[in-house]
Amino acid sequence: MAWLAPSDPFDVDRLARPVVGIASRMVQHDSGWHSHARGQLLFAHAGSIRIRLPDATSILPPIRMAWIPPGTPHRVTIRSEVEYRSIYLDGTRVAVPFAGTAIVAMTPLLREVFERMSLQTFDTDWSAGVARNLLAVCLDELATARHEPMLLPVPSDPRLARLDLDELPPGLEVLSGRIAVTARTISRIFRRETGMSYQAWRQSWRLLRAVDLLASGLGVTRVASELGFSSDSAFIAFFRQMTGETPRRYIDKEG
Repeated sequence: MAWLAPSDPFDVDRLARPVVGIASRMVQHDSGWHSHARGQLLFAHAGSIRIRLPDATSILPPIRMAWIPPGTPHRVTIRSEVEYRSIYLDGTRVAVPFAGTAIVAMTPLLREVFERMSLQTFDTDWSAGVARNLLAVCLDELATARHEPMLLPVPSDPRLARLDLDELPPGLEVLSGRIAVTARTISRIFRRETGMSYQAWRQSWRLLRAVDLLASGLGVTRVASELGFSSDSAFIAFFRQMTGETPRRYIDKEG
């Protein structure tokens, strides 16, 4: 079966089939920086996955799926218990409908198909029978899935090396004092390397983290507090401005 324990040896590039699925239950996992010759679809059936790329970061709750193109260096970290699912696709034999790294909405149909594919054996014949149909439906769903702006660009300037991407970014003046770089210089770095002002980048970080916390089951009050908002209403107004919907409606619709 394609169920793996975290300690099981696994090298997808040594397998012959064009599609390889795996499922695992992971706790406190860090993959380290690595890449594959195949592209990779990632999904957390339960829990959240943090993804780092050379120039971006993302948090993947159960309402999202990520596509990492072949050869792309990445690092996956998991802080709590996660039902992890992944499908690796050989782009020379499977027509993947993505031009680059992508985060897409996970529909109920795509979730069910992905679950079944991830549990197939490594020697599954994907050119016939049920497996062929599953792959066809998966690719069709991916081609029409809504792309989500959940990839946050990360500056590479060494002066910002102390910026902890796992913690709420401080305000601009606080960050300036902390790293001994002027606020004007910080703003210039962020505009040059991310295309956003620091304030806009910080708000995007808060949205990314908000979706993660809400999808994990935390209530609005707790999320608002975690992200430094003065009240529930301030957080709801922020979330509505960023997404066009209230937090609960957004999560309920996607789940």
